[in-house]
Amino acid sequence: MTLNVKERRNKTGTVLVATGEINSETSGSLLQALLPLVREGKPLKIDLTAVTYVSSAGLRTLLVVYREAQHAGVAVTLYGVSEEVRFVMSATGFLDFFETGEAVAAAAKAKAKAKAAR
Repeated sequence: MTLNVKERRNKTGTVLVATGEINSETSGSLLQALLPLVREGKPLKIDLTAVTYVSSAGLRTLLVVYREAQHAGVAVTLYGVSEEVRFVMSATGFLDFFETGEAVAAAAKAKAKAKAAR
């Protein structure tokens, strides 16, 4: 299986859409796509909706991206994490490193609810 990546830029940052598997064969190209985006210093969203599998090499790639983002002070958010990928990331503790789109949406909803209650 291959991995395809496409990026979309907007005023608030960059969205990288990944499709396929993140494994030992594809993680290097993903890292080459992500690191320059992190180094730009703008918020980065990684859309994993169409990612069907993440191996230990893929987890390592995401960890490198996380560390680079922390060093650069860049927010990285994962979106569309499937149940299978979420399970692997959660079981290994990797999910704790990243904001997820679901968490961001829940926080925004709670903030809006609190504001409406005032």
